[in-house]
Amino acid sequence: MTERLTIGFLPLVDACLPILAEEHGFAAAEGLELSFVRDVSWATVLDRLLYGHSDAAHMLAPLAIATTLGRGRPAQSLSAPFVLGLNGNAITVSNALAQALGCDGNLADPTDLGRRLKVVAARRRDAGSPLRFGVVHRYSSHNYMLRYWLAGCGIRPDEDVEIVTIAPPFSADALEAGEIDASCVGEPWNSIAVERGVGQIVLATAQIWRRGVEKVLALRTERLQEIRPSVEGLIRAMRRAGEHFVDPANWDANAAILARPEYCDAPHKLLLHAISDRLVLKQGAAPQHYPDLMFQYREAANFPWVSQAEWLYSQLVRWDGLKHDPAAAHSAARVFRPDVYRSALRDTTDPIPTSSSKVEGSVSAPLEAHTHGGTMMMENNSFFDGKSFDPDRLADYIASQK
Repeated sequence: MTERLTIGFLPLVDACLPILAEEHGFAAAEGLELSFVRDVSWATVLDRLLYGHSDAAHMLAPLAIATTLGRGRPAQSLSAPFVLGLNGNAITVSNALAQALGCDGNLADPTDLGRRLKVVAARRRDAGSPLRFGVVHRYSSHNYMLRYWLAGCGIRPDEDVEIVTIAPPFSADALEAGEIDASCVGEPWNSIAVERGVGQIVLATAQIWRRGVEKVLALRTERLQEIRPSVEGLIRAMRRAGEHFVDPANWDANAAILARPEYCDAPHKLLLHAISDRLVLKQGAAPQHYPDLMFQYREAANFPWVSQAEWLYSQLVRWDGLKHDPAAAHSAARVFRPDVYRSALRDTTDPIPTSSSKVEGSVSAPLEAHTHGGTMMMENNSFFDGKSFDPDRLADYIASQK
């Protein structure tokens, strides 16, 4: 008997795993048939999920946590048993701002770029026209990564610069119209802005946090319990899709699938650039390679580390001006469900971490980590400022950010 699941998504490259699981038959092999609902805003994706119009969703990890904690709407418990990808976003600035910053068509050093940006931001603030950055949602890793970087460079978000919400498909339009000076968004929307000649990519969010958590597969917790065997089958199908996705032999075919109107509806060549970690940073330039721009599959990249959820909670507290609440922190941590992930993959050869948490930002050189059945190598997961996040010292970390 085939189980039919509906999945909501936004037209972004990191929606790829459930799409490719369906397109390549990995879902069918698990007795699943997936259908997809394409939206243009995260608010609509969330509404469909909460009102039962979809079974699962391609979701901003911080939004799943904020929804569970009742930020902005009545609390509803969400669960994220699978991380759809790490990194994958970039910061694109208008051509005018790129010129003011002295950008040279390459990815900048985060600290050096921040130093230059601080000068320009202060000048614009004092002139009464502060720089305006667009992010895809208040509760997004884009917002938190951008703010973490700005604050780490001595730029005060909401005081020295403005941060506004722009849905991903409209970010290039907003740059062209002069409504924003820069955006932090996922692919292919940075590349589309470059292709149209309205902006330049200056920074990848992987340069801010090398293994930063991005989107998750989210479900209402109640729905997860109702269809848990199907969810575990979907996890296995998406892991197979991830293995297929990272193989260079499959890049072209997968870019062609994602380019279709029902999915990303974007030029094949731009999607291929993103999949292969090669971006055109400035109109007319040659693609540049930045390894792990978008990180999939390797190092158990899809494992929902509880420590990642706790770091996101720390940023929610910081930027919503809240007091640390241990009960809320516990609820936020429980959104990520390594128990479901482990259950789904226990009879496979997949490397499954034995721990559910780790010190984020602590690895700068290859490190052997224990898994059920063996070990795996973990690589650089550092933050740009050299700091680390120990989930066992959550309260101290939050206090240090003030």
